[in-house]
Amino acid sequence: MKASELWELSVQELEQKLADLTQEFFNLRFQHATDQLENPMRLTQTKRDIARTKTIMRERQIASSRES
Repeated sequence: MKASELWELSVQELEQKLADLTQEFFNLRFQHATDQLENPMRLTQTKRDIARTKTIMRERQIASSRES
């Protein structure tokens, strides 16, 4: 998912997206450990999506604190 797509989401949607990505990452790690994962690149991609989502959430938090 691109950062521009994440900026369009609300805070609640970002939190839900982060929860979904975290669960997906857990499942991918489990599949990788049991040699059932066909594309190991999905681990890296999911990890980057989690980081991207957290970054957007933090940027919004900083922006809202500056407005106050």
